[in-house]
Amino acid sequence: MISSEFKLTEWTSCGGCAAKWPGGRLSGLLGSVGNSDDPDLILGLAPFDDAAVYRLRPDLALVATTDFFPPLVDDPSDFGAIAAANACSDIFAMGGRVVLALNVAAFPEEFPERAIESIFSSASEVVRSAGGTVAGGHTIRAAEPIFGLAVQGLVHPERIWSKGGARPGNVLMLSKPVGSGIVLAAGTPEERSRAIAVMRTLNVRAADDLHELEADRHVHSVTDVTGFGLAGHCWEIAERSGIAVQILSSDVPLFEGVPRLARDGTRTGGHARNRAYLGENLAGDVPDHIEAIVLDPQTSGGLLAAVDPSCEEFLSCRGWSKVGRAVEGGPGVELVG
Repeated sequence: MISSEFKLTEWTSCGGCAAKWPGGRLSGLLGSVGNSDDPDLILGLAPFDDAAVYRLRPDLALVATTDFFPPLVDDPSDFGAIAAANACSDIFAMGGRVVLALNVAAFPEEFPERAIESIFSSASEVVRSAGGTVAGGHTIRAAEPIFGLAVQGLVHPERIWSKGGARPGNVLMLSKPVGSGIVLAAGTPEERSRAIAVMRTLNVRAADDLHELEADRHVHSVTDVTGFGLAGHCWEIAERSGIAVQILSSDVPLFEGVPRLARDGTRTGGHARNRAYLGENLAGDVPDHIEAIVLDPQTSGGLLAAVDPSCEEFLSCRGWSKVGRAVEGGPGVELVG
């Protein structure tokens, strides 16, 4: 039995998607690698998206992604579930369905085995809920615990969603609240508990909502909101689509406690990196705490979709929130009230 005093976050110095490399450095590294000339590689490194996509036959493609990070919560079960939901989200963001996953794990030798079992078990349960199976993996020794999954999915080659494709006039809809990094850093136990429950939740239902709209070709761009924050992922859509994105800051859904904590100055380690990544590509005359919220690194965040305005009511009824709009100009991101 795991001691009630056991806390995962005491084993690490940086947790969740805030542990990502800075966006600017990552883009430079991937650009130096180059891309394959394989004609069946639909999406790879140039440009990179939420996952790689490889054509298997004219009507079927493989979607592959890997995502792992140090603990950001204290309970092993929560950590395993959040890591699995976060990794599966990349498949959903590409329009695919999850079929297979492999654990990617590293733990100190003195790490309690019961904690590892709990992480593995809860992750496997989430993958099953996503429609897939954990079929193996690899575990090594390390100074700090790290866990995640390599996930494979399937998609029709003509029904892939990507970060590019947003059009002026599109509305940007978001399926989960923002501010989990801020809440986990300084929120009350109740606020943290509510945020963790949402972070454990798969984006499969949100993806299903978008699939219902796909028959009319109204879904133009999709990604998920993770370590680069809402503003960073809006920038990726803007850059890949050749448009400008306006974030409607007063309409962004927030976890309970976020406005108070942000006004009080709570910031995570990823905040400064995200601000540097966006640089002059983020503009807008808004209070500092509002900018901090949209830069806050998220883990297992919601799907962010640029869709035809006719879809807004449908998605709003399914729990989505309108957080922005695509406009002529840019590429760039502007914060507006």
